[in-house]
Amino acid sequence: MAIEKKKFDARLDLVPEEPGVYLMKDQSGSVIYVGKANNLRQRLASYFTGHPEGDAKVLAMISHIADFEYLICQNELESLILEANLIKQFKPRYNILLRDDREYPYIHITLQETYPRILKAFRVGPDSKEGARYFGPYLSGDIYLALEALRQIFPIKSCRKVLPRDIGKERPCLNYYIGRCIGPCKGDVSAGRYSEVIDDVVSFLEGKYSELLVNLTKQMNEAAADLSFEQAALLRDRIEALNKLREKQVVVSSDRGDRDVLGLARNGSEVCLQKLEVREGRVNSHVQTFAEDGSDTDAAYLEAFISQHYTDTVLIPKEILLPVELEDQVLIASWLSKLAGHKVKLHRARRGDKKRLLEMAGKNAEEALQRYTLMGGKSATGLDLTLKELARLTGSEGAIQRIEAYDISNVGSTDRAGSMVVFQGGRPERSSYRHFTIASFEGIDDYSAMYEVIERRLRRLDDEEFGRRPDLILVDGGLGHVKKVEPLIPEEIALAGIVKDDRHRTRGLVLPSGKVIELRSDNEPSFLLVAKKTADKAADKTAVLAAEIATDISSGSSIYAVSENAEESKNVESERAIRIGLLRLLTAIQDEAHRFARRLSSNIHKRRQMRLLLEEVPGVGPATRKKLLENFEGLQGIAAASLEELSAVPGIPAKTAAAVYDYFHPNNGAGSDEISGSESANVDEEEEEMK
Repeated sequence: MAIEKKKFDARLDLVPEEPGVYLMKDQSGSVIYVGKANNLRQRLASYFTGHPEGDAKVLAMISHIADFEYLICQNELESLILEANLIKQFKPRYNILLRDDREYPYIHITLQETYPRILKAFRVGPDSKEGARYFGPYLSGDIYLALEALRQIFPIKSCRKVLPRDIGKERPCLNYYIGRCIGPCKGDVSAGRYSEVIDDVVSFLEGKYSELLVNLTKQMNEAAADLSFEQAALLRDRIEALNKLREKQVVVSSDRGDRDVLGLARNGSEVCLQKLEVREGRVNSHVQTFAEDGSDTDAAYLEAFISQHYTDTVLIPKEILLPVELEDQVLIASWLSKLAGHKVKLHRARRGDKKRLLEMAGKNAEEALQRYTLMGGKSATGLDLTLKELARLTGSEGAIQRIEAYDISNVGSTDRAGSMVVFQGGRPERSSYRHFTIASFEGIDDYSAMYEVIERRLRRLDDEEFGRRPDLILVDGGLGHVKKVEPLIPEEIALAGIVKDDRHRTRGLVLPSGKVIELRSDNEPSFLLVAKKTADKAADKTAVLAAEIATDISSGSSIYAVSENAEESKNVESERAIRIGLLRLLTAIQDEAHRFARRLSSNIHKRRQMRLLLEEVPGVGPATRKKLLENFEGLQGIAAASLEELSAVPGIPAKTAAAVYDYFHPNNGAGSDEISGSESANVDEEEEEMK
């Protein structure tokens, strides 16, 4: 296949050695990457050499450069600000991009108007420069709870009347008569008085509950002193509503300070970034967003989140806690300080309450990522396309609806378990999950264990208890696992193995034919899906999309060959989206299968340990152990029981009851109902592990 190419001479001798921002463009003129540099010529030279260095993503970006532009800045801080603005403007495909924020709405208060309105908005608008305030972004469900709380606590206008245009035109609505609105539409409420209510709303959304409670209490006392008991009662009710709302927010910081806490989780397919807003020591709100998991560092994702999120956030606290140090931490802190109008400290806490806050944010990020991955992202249409592509790649005779995935987990050589997880329509169907204990052989042999589990499942292929027949069976493992179970699989059921890379991340699929379908982008210099429909097409497409870099020795400049096939460029994005969707689905399936298998083997191991522990007590055998466990809730219940309670268990002799009591109370001896603090802690910890 002939490829038309054009030469691109970088001419770095014309680039100044000054700080600035550079924009890389492809042959269509689209911006594909935005970066900043202290020395533009030096940074660009790292790209335009005969042998550029970088990971697969960087090399893929370089292979598509057809032109570039640069903008000179006064200093590094100005470069950072400009870079953040240009990334939000152009959304270049090779920069770290967060998901579109349309699923995270804001509360919009039009403070620039005489009678401010409270609205829902999907992004920060240009009126923020005129004084409007935007709070959030909120999760889609949380914003309705926040707006409802505002209506319960503050007498704000919620109708569609435009003020002051509609003042006096109609009678006030019901909200005025029940005390939910002060009625600015009547004409006897000044703009200043209504602004005072809006100021309280702003304090509420900023998390300044203590200040707000002081103001409301003062107003209530003044109303009571003026004998306005009805108004005082309304204010009392609002104070109670605010206190109830405040009580629901758990105190997470002893210093009652204001700060944002950032957490990050990644699974090899996607990254979740979580922000907890802590105001007055309480978690006031949280934001989460997602990005594709590539080869970038945790610090790079956090920097991208900060630069893309905080430009649209009006309220920036004085402290932001980070799970890792940033490369340009001092510079980014200076930029945030400039945005906020006060000094902002970026800090990685290593102890105390702040470290626990970082752990909380990280745990929330992990939970959010798991939910997001199991739900197949946000697009049902994308999930359908993913399943169609999976059916094509695995050679399924029909559409794939039911997927069964299998994994083996071992704790030692005796506690072994297998799992079957089911995804219906691309989403987990937990009611159909099954556990299998390995019983046909001794020792550790994952191949034989996988064979046993699938053979037992297929023996009941038409059993309604297991649900309908699977369209695809996935095994956790490579070609060896697939070949081991292949003779068991009926012809109408597709089979494949899910393989991992050297970093233990889901990497792709292996088919019974031995073909490996690579899905992870950083395994490929072209950063594209390598599973092609035929070998011939694969050769052609690789030729079209490969980076072809040649150096003109005489001029010392680099010449980049770029494909001008517009149709191929159009298909690249489509294939990339399908690859991401397929990788997300397989990651979710593999993680679920591994988690579920590990849970059973762990439980088997803990039950074995509990049995061995109890049978260490003189006089306790299998029958006595069973009676104790039937009468008390696990080890913790047995350890907490008094001697009288143990003796009261039918069939347990007094001597055995005393031996059990002494075992868990070695310092007290039989006859004492106390349990030492250290022993109690040990028992609690052991019981928690068993759960």
